[in-house]
Amino acid sequence: MKKIISLLLFAAMLATMLVGCGSTLEEDEKGYTVNVYIGSELSDYDPALAYTDDSAVKVLGLIYEGLTRINAKGEVENALMKSYKIIENPDKNDYRMQITIKATKWSDGRVVSADDVVYAWKRILDPEFSCAAAALLYDVKNARDVKNGDNSIDDLGIAAIDDNVIEVQFDTKVDYNQFLENCACLALVPLREDVVTRYDAFGTAVSTLCTNGPFAIKGLELGKRLMLERNVYYYRDTDNDDALDKYVIPYRMEINFSEDEEANTAAYEAGDLMYLGEIGLSKRASYADSAKITDLLSTHAYICNTSSGALKDAATRQALSKAIDRNKAASLVTFAKPATGLIPSPVYDAKIGDSFRANGGDILSASAQSASGSGSFTLTIRDNAYERTLAEYCKGVWESAGFKVTIKALDAKDYKKAYESKNYDMIAVDYQCLTTDAFGALAVFSPAFSGNGIDIQNDNYDAVPYVPGYDSDAYNELIEKAFAEKDRTARSAILHEAEKLLMEDLPIIPVVFNQDAYVYNSDALSGIKDSYYGFRIFSKMKLKDWRSYLETTAATTTAADSAS
Repeated sequence: MKKIISLLLFAAMLATMLVGCGSTLEEDEKGYTVNVYIGSELSDYDPALAYTDDSAVKVLGLIYEGLTRINAKGEVENALMKSYKIIENPDKNDYRMQITIKATKWSDGRVVSADDVVYAWKRILDPEFSCAAAALLYDVKNARDVKNGDNSIDDLGIAAIDDNVIEVQFDTKVDYNQFLENCACLALVPLREDVVTRYDAFGTAVSTLCTNGPFAIKGLELGKRLMLERNVYYYRDTDNDDALDKYVIPYRMEINFSEDEEANTAAYEAGDLMYLGEIGLSKRASYADSAKITDLLSTHAYICNTSSGALKDAATRQALSKAIDRNKAASLVTFAKPATGLIPSPVYDAKIGDSFRANGGDILSASAQSASGSGSFTLTIRDNAYERTLAEYCKGVWESAGFKVTIKALDAKDYKKAYESKNYDMIAVDYQCLTTDAFGALAVFSPAFSGNGIDIQNDNYDAVPYVPGYDSDAYNELIEKAFAEKDRTARSAILHEAEKLLMEDLPIIPVVFNQDAYVYNSDALSGIKDSYYGFRIFSKMKLKDWRSYLETTAATTTAADSAS
């Protein structure tokens, strides 16, 4: 018996040694660099704010990690969360959840704590902070009163009761599974208070960014490049000498923003890029059969300033919507589908896997309808081929219908200013559904759920609308009713009714449902996985024969340097 036990112990010890020695790195090696193009440049890397274009999700999903995640099958999984337990005392209307988080560290080596989650959520619920994800936390005790300025932030029902335990109190019994589904929203990831409050430019400069995801930002030059490096503290037990690449294999990814999608597509075809996440518009048709294509949780749409000017009248907005041939618009950009409503197909209905769009049917026509009107307005877009193509098409059909349209194309920085200041007649957005549930995407159009807090500047303390000027009593009533309804099936029926009303008022005019399309060098790269939100999971990405690749790259570079 002793001999058997000794053999078992030896086997266990050997297995442990093999796991510890699983790294492919030799002493002093960090790994390999992969040149990639993930998507267009972001104007802000603040996870609570950066959701006006699809590229935000593609990058933020690499550098931040929330309590939960949605896997490629659409299922909720633990991420930072290790476990949770529910505590209920109905007699005292006491409903709470205690969430224990895993042991991991920020990219600067400091431990990720429960306080970091508490701070991030309190920041979102501050009355003076605008964040469209605020309504996702309104089930938390006193959250709405805090956002409306009727309660102190200290009255919010969330606290760190231990270094790694968050306690969330709720106003009433809620759908706990729904709450955990909401926790996968990238806007709800933890943040470091000392980092966020230290800089005025948090989210826009590399010195301000400290992240808890598999990758960290190590180089950021706006308009030029983004360099992501392995977060060496991501779940690694550094005290026990975990291998450097145990959880994240690639060392570095370089992204060139000084070239547009067309130039990056040419670079991919020339072999200078290994991964292409945004295919140039002129080449999309040729990649339609070879690219990996998935539907995104976003809709390319135009937000209308309904407070004044030509777009104040709902009949005008309806005419603009009817004039659009959405089938034609989708064909112009290849990787898109006609937007027959605001909510795209990957968003769930009453249960996981059930499509809200499929069950709700087509609210908007995919084909153009007879429409006419008058008036002039300016359409503000980002200066890229995708948005310009769609804008030029819409301008053409709208001017044929009697309108006068001017297109203003801005760079990322100026676009951000226009969007946040609401200084526009109409502005293009990739309208992001921040969760797999339709409530959050629809609720923001009710001022009480917009996440914009209250109007302190004008001393009226009214809730600030998400869309300038849009405040419908009928719509607000539906959203309040949906929020109060905790049965998901019953709530779903209310949300379908709300979407129909919203698509009659049209403060936002959907054009196409966005799709993600990417290609990569499959002879060299492997291990790339997809998330349900549409970003890539590069943590286990492997480069075949990467040492030879490095030697070849170095030799080529040396020759080029010598020639010059």
